[in-house]
Parts: sequence; structure tokens; C-alpha cells
Amino acid sequence: MPAVEYVILVVVCATAALAIAAWRASRQKTDLSPLMAQLGAIEKALDRNERALREELARGRTESTEAASRLRTEVSTRIFELSSANESRFDSLRKSVEDRLRHLQEDNTAKLELMRQTVDEKLQGTLEQRLGESFKRVSDQLENVYRGLGEMQKLAGGVDDLKRVLANVKTRGNWGEMQLATLLEQMLAPEQYERNVATTGTTERVDFAVRLPGRDVSSSVLWLPIDAKFPQDDYQRLVEASERADRAAMEDAGKALESRLRLEAKRIHDKYLDPPQTTDFAILFLPTEGLFAEAIRRPGLADALQRDCKVAIAGPTTLCALLNSLQMGFRTLAIQKQSGEVWRVLGQVKKQFHMYADVLGSIKRKIHDAGTAVEKAELRTRVIEKTLRDVEALPAPSGAQLALDVAEAEAEAEATAEASTLF
Repeated sequence: MPAVEYVILVVVCATAALAIAAWRASRQKTDLSPLMAQLGAIEKALDRNERALREELARGRTESTEAASRLRTEVSTRIFELSSANESRFDSLRKSVEDRLRHLQEDNTAKLELMRQTVDEKLQGTLEQRLGESFKRVSDQLENVYRGLGEMQKLAGGVDDLKRVLANVKTRGNWGEMQLATLLEQMLAPEQYERNVATTGTTERVDFAVRLPGRDVSSSVLWLPIDAKFPQDDYQRLVEASERADRAAMEDAGKALESRLRLEAKRIHDKYLDPPQTTDFAILFLPTEGLFAEAIRRPGLADALQRDCKVAIAGPTTLCALLNSLQMGFRTLAIQKQSGEVWRVLGQVKKQFHMYADVLGSIKRKIHDAGTAVEKAELRTRVIEKTLRDVEALPAPSGAQLALDVAEAEAEAEATAEASTLF
């Protein structure tokens, strides 16, 4: 290929030279025959070079074809050898992998079998333990259920007995009074209330009355009447009608209960209220919270009883709150009664405190005088020590000079003492 390029370059240069020579000859109008001869020689040389070039190109193509054929043969041989080597390697690798996998599979199978046996043993033991515990728990619960059923049967029998007891009006009233008595015993002291009190001076006696202090010291005791009522029949009919969802029966039972409570409130007002021996209101105690809630739920019933009959409705919880408030009032009243004694004691303490202040002042003055005397003694001691040092350092002075020095030292000491006193 470099020889071909060289030949082409020579031909181009020769052609360019001939063209330039022809142009010059045409410009100078000279004889072109030598030039044409040279041009013919060049054309022959070019033909020879072209034939040589073609032969060279043919030989190059032949050589290239042979080299490509040899290269293709070598590559095919190399690829075949590599393929054979790779197949051998792949076969050995496949065999090695298969052997390893077979070994792993056998090892895993043995381990899985061992694990399965261990898990089976543990599961069997755990299952037996859990089943035993479950059966024991179930048996205990069944025993508790049987015991609870027995207690429920006893409780059902007790409920039946309670129903029979509450069916009697007198017994039901006694039960309400007992509950009221229990609340009063828990909330108040025994001297703060009484049972069966004639609050109006007649033979009518209220169940309980709370003893309140009078309006002043000279007045007598003020009673707060509390009477227990238990209209169980009307309330039971109302509950049964509510369970049946019988609206008409509910309205009739509710009206009957409201009428019963109004009647009882009027009786309490007429029998037990007599201001100023009693408070201007009384308390109607309902023993159950359900009965109290139903009474409060009736529209305007509580307000009407308070306004018309001066009677307040209270359930167990409400009565406890009211008694707690009364107890706080009792404590406040006791504090007020003892306030005079407290003021008297405070007056004595104040007088003794003034005396104590006077004693402290006297002690302070005496301490100050003693301090002043000590300071004077210290100053005189320093004066004497100074004089003695002067006596040791100097010749013996005259008596007049010594007296003068002592007087000056005493004057200086007194001035220092007065300055310290001022500060």
C-alpha cells in the first residue's frame, strides 16, 4: 500500500509539472516538440507504473486472501481447542458441584432428621405439659363455676327472702331506717343526732333529727328532721313496666310514685316541721339510688317539694354529702366558740412578749456597759504597757513628765472609746 501511494504521488507531480511547462510554453510561444516527447515518455512510464501497480495490487490481494485464510484457519483451530478445554473444565466443574451438592444434601438430610427428632420430642413434651396445664385450668375453672353456681343459688334464695321481707310495708320501712341510722353513725358523732325525736312538742316523732346549734348562745337546740320512706311497690311497678317497654304502664306507675312522694313530703311538713324549734326544711331519705334517681328525674318534682312542702329529697350518696357539709359546719362552729379563748391567750402572749422585750433591752444595756468597761480596762492596760516600755527605753523622767504622759494616754483612750461607742 505505501508503494501504491508513492506511485500515485509521482504521477500527480509529473502531470502538474507538464501542465506548468505547457502553460509556460504557451506564454513564451516556444517549440513544444521536446516537451511533447518528454510527455510521451512520461505517459509510457505511467503505463508501465500502472501495470506494475496493478500487478502489485493483485499480488497484495492474493497475499491478503491467503493471510485471511490462514488466520481464519488458526482462529477456527484456536476456538475449537478453547471449546474442547472449556467443555472439559465444565465437565469437571459439574462433577465437582454435583458431588458437593450430593454431600450437602446428605448432610442436610441428616441434620434435618436430627432436628425433626429433637423438635418432635420437645413438641411432644411441651404439648403434654400444655395439655396438662390446660386441663387443670379448665377443671379449676369448672370447679369455680360450680362453686359460683352454688353461691348464685344461695344468693337467689337470699334475694327471694329479701323480696319477701320487702313485701311487708313495716319491714321495708324498718330497713330504710336501719340504712339511715348506719349512715348517721358513720358520718356524725353520737351527740350530734338523736333517734325518734318529738320536734313539734306533740306525740309525733321523726325517725332521726340532727342537733344543730341555735342562732345565739342563749337559744335552745335546733333540730333538722330526717325521715326515711321506701315506696317500693310504686317503684317496682315502674321498673317492671320499663322492662316491658309499656309506655302507658310506665306513665301510670310514674304518676303513682310522684303522688306517693308528694303525700309523704306533706306528712313530713305537717308532722315534723315547727320553726324555730326546727329548721324551716326537712329531709326525705330514699334508701336506694335507683329510687332517688327516678324521683329526681320526674320533671319539677324536687322543686315542687322544696317550694311547697319545704322538704328536700336525698339518696344515700346525697345524704352523705349533706352530712359531710354539716360536719364541716360543726367544726367551724366549734372554732368560733373557742375563738374568744384563743384571743385571750393571744393577749396574754402579747403582754408577756412586751415584758420579754423590756428584759432584752435591759440585758442589752448591761452587756453594752460591760463591754465599755472592758474596753476602758484594755485601753488603760495598753497605756500602762506603753508607759512601762518608755520607762525601760529612756532614762528615768521626772514625776511631772510621767504624770503628763499618763494623762495624755488616758485622754487618747477615752477619745477612742467614745468613737467606738458612736460607731
